[in-house]
Amino acid sequence: MYKIIYIKADYEPWWQFDGWEEHIVSTQKFESEQQFNNAFTELIGQFRQKYNNEACKHERYFAFWSEEECEFCEACDEDAQIYHGIIIQTPEVLTQ
Repeated sequence: MYKIIYIKADYEPWWQFDGWEEHIVSTQKFESEQQFNNAFTELIGQFRQKYNNEACKHERYFAFWSEEECEFCEACDEDAQIYHGIIIQTPEVLTQ
Protein backbone atom coordinates (compact mmCIF):
# COMPACT_ATOMS: atom_id res chain seq x y z
CA MET A 1 0.00 0.00 0.00
CA TYR A 2 1.14 3.52 -0.83
CA LYS A 3 0.15 6.58 1.21
CA ILE A 4 0.42 10.33 0.86
CA ILE A 5 -0.12 12.11 4.17
CA TYR A 6 -0.60 15.88 4.22
CA ILE A 7 0.00 17.67 7.51
CA LYS A 8 -0.13 21.34 8.45
CA ALA A 9 1.90 22.28 11.53
CA ASP A 10 4.41 24.75 12.95
CA TYR A 11 7.28 22.35 12.23
CA GLU A 12 8.59 20.40 9.25
CA PRO A 13 7.07 16.93 8.74
CA TRP A 14 10.29 14.99 9.33
CA TRP A 15 10.25 15.90 13.03
CA GLN A 16 7.09 13.90 13.70
CA PHE A 17 6.85 15.15 17.27
CA ASP A 18 4.50 13.38 19.70
CA GLY A 19 0.95 13.95 18.53
CA TRP A 20 1.97 14.77 14.95
CA GLU A 21 -1.00 12.73 13.74
CA GLU A 22 -3.31 15.44 15.12
CA HIS A 23 -2.01 17.74 12.37
CA ILE A 24 -3.01 15.44 9.51
CA VAL A 25 -5.18 17.28 7.01
CA SER A 26 -5.66 14.34 4.65
CA THR A 27 -4.44 10.86 3.82
CA GLN A 28 -4.62 9.29 0.39
CA LYS A 29 -4.12 5.54 -0.08
CA PHE A 30 -3.22 3.76 -3.29
CA GLU A 31 -2.91 0.12 -4.24
CA SER A 32 -0.78 0.67 -7.33
CA GLU A 33 2.52 2.46 -7.68
CA GLN A 34 1.28 4.18 -10.84
CA GLN A 35 -1.75 5.71 -9.08
CA PHE A 36 0.50 6.81 -6.24
CA ASN A 37 3.07 8.39 -8.59
CA ASN A 38 0.36 10.28 -10.51
CA ALA A 39 -1.23 11.67 -7.34
CA PHE A 40 2.13 12.55 -5.79
CA THR A 41 3.32 14.37 -8.92
CA GLU A 42 0.09 16.36 -9.09
CA LEU A 43 0.15 17.30 -5.39
CA ILE A 44 3.82 18.33 -5.44
CA GLY A 45 3.11 20.49 -8.50
CA GLN A 46 0.22 22.22 -6.73
CA PHE A 47 2.31 22.92 -3.64
CA ARG A 48 5.21 24.26 -5.70
CA GLN A 49 2.89 26.72 -7.40
CA LYS A 50 1.34 27.85 -4.12
CA TYR A 51 4.36 28.11 -1.79
CA ASN A 52 7.65 29.96 -2.32
CA ASN A 53 9.84 27.67 -0.21
CA GLU A 54 10.49 23.95 -0.26
CA ALA A 55 12.68 21.45 1.59
CA CYS A 56 12.99 17.67 1.43
CA LYS A 57 14.52 15.04 3.72
CA HIS A 58 15.17 11.38 3.03
CA GLU A 59 13.17 11.58 -0.23
CA ARG A 60 9.93 10.98 1.69
CA TYR A 61 9.36 14.14 3.74
CA PHE A 62 8.52 17.36 1.92
CA ALA A 63 7.90 20.76 3.51
CA PHE A 64 6.41 23.80 1.81
CA TRP A 65 5.89 27.27 3.25
CA SER A 66 5.68 30.98 2.58
CA GLU A 67 7.04 33.53 5.03
CA GLU A 68 3.75 35.36 5.39
CA GLU A 69 1.91 32.30 6.77
CA CYS A 70 2.57 32.36 10.51
CA GLU A 71 0.57 31.81 13.68
CA PHE A 72 1.23 33.22 17.12
CA CYS A 73 2.69 30.64 19.49
CA GLU A 74 1.72 31.38 23.07
CA ALA A 75 4.29 28.93 24.48
CA CYS A 76 7.18 30.67 22.71
CA ASP A 77 5.58 34.15 22.76
CA GLU A 78 6.31 34.80 19.08
CA ASP A 79 5.09 33.99 15.59
CA ALA A 80 5.73 30.44 14.37
CA GLN A 81 6.14 29.53 10.72
CA ILE A 82 3.41 27.25 9.34
CA TYR A 83 4.57 24.33 7.20
CA HIS A 84 2.58 22.24 4.75
CA GLY A 85 4.12 18.81 4.94
CA ILE A 86 3.84 15.78 2.74
CA ILE A 87 4.91 12.39 4.04
CA ILE A 88 5.01 9.49 1.63
CA GLN A 89 4.83 5.89 2.73
CA THR A 90 5.62 3.09 0.33
CA PRO A 91 5.96 -0.65 0.86
CA GLU A 92 9.76 -0.25 0.82
CA VAL A 93 9.69 2.42 3.55
CA LEU A 94 7.30 0.45 5.74
CA THR A 95 9.56 -2.61 5.77
CA GLN A 96 12.66 -0.70 6.91
